[in-house]
Amino acid sequence: MKWSTIAVCMSLVPLLLGTGMSAQSAADQGAGQAIVTVLPKHEGEVAASVANQDLSVKVDGKNAKVTKWAPFNSPGDRIELVLLIDDSARNSLGTQLTEIEAFIKTLPPNIKTAIAYMESGRAAFAAPFSTDHNQVLRGLRLPAGSPGYSASPYFCLSDLAQHWPSTNPNARREVVMVTDGVDRYQMHYDAEDPYVMAAANDAVKAHLVVYAIYWLSRGAADRTGYENNAGQNLLLQVTQATGGKSFWEGMGNPVSFQPYFDELTRRFRNQYELGFVAPMKAKPEVESMKLKLSAPGDEVDAPQKVLIFPAASSHP
Repeated sequence: MKWSTIAVCMSLVPLLLGTGMSAQSAADQGAGQAIVTVLPKHEGEVAASVANQDLSVKVDGKNAKVTKWAPFNSPGDRIELVLLIDDSARNSLGTQLTEIEAFIKTLPPNIKTAIAYMESGRAAFAAPFSTDHNQVLRGLRLPAGSPGYSASPYFCLSDLAQHWPSTNPNARREVVMVTDGVDRYQMHYDAEDPYVMAAANDAVKAHLVVYAIYWLSRGAADRTGYENNAGQNLLLQVTQATGGKSFWEGMGNPVSFQPYFDELTRRFRNQYELGFVAPMKAKPEVESMKLKLSAPGDEVDAPQKVLIFPAASSHP
């Protein structure tokens, strides 16, 4: 072989190695999406204009590159909303049925709604998603109380996430849980409760934004202040993981759901779609995420967990 031929071959080695490294680097890139709520400081104000450069995103402690940041402000932006009611809740929840009904009736046409009940570890739907408020409200009823006992509200949330009754990839998926949050398989508070962690991960994988309204279940004799506090903290873990919010008033039941519904409506109007690329492990994983926004005066709720999937693949 001539020296000139050898020289050409040797010169190609770095190029081939570089190509391999670039391909490997691209293969290591993952993508993620999230729904982020940005609320102005005062009711009636408009949130400050936020550009990509105003955002700082870290996934699993590593910097991520923002690829999309867009407000949901078009009438064509769809929402699928599930009101998931603990069927073992006290019958005193009946005092809130009128407000639940009023809330559903005020939802705009871009929101499809469904009511489901937590029953024996599953989310039992009263009717399919619909924009027909009267059809949705036919499924609204008093909870069964003790006969509707469900061992864990987190089993029910996992079931809902795994069997979401829609395949619309463009609709925001929002869930409002009405429950005391007590996991009866883990009556003591455990920050690493496996059922709660599984429910949070399932919700993140299904791209759900979860909210919780605290309401006592079963009789007062079956509850202690410690268990009630544990339930509230477990609900907080799930809502923070998904970018939602928990609503409660101390250890008792709220007098009215209306302030919560007002805030939910406000949140739906102030949500953004976040897209980003970040380093990825060998397979799609749920990772921790931290988002910082430099716009002053605004309240930001971003999910603390996100699903990272191959950047070259379609959105799962």
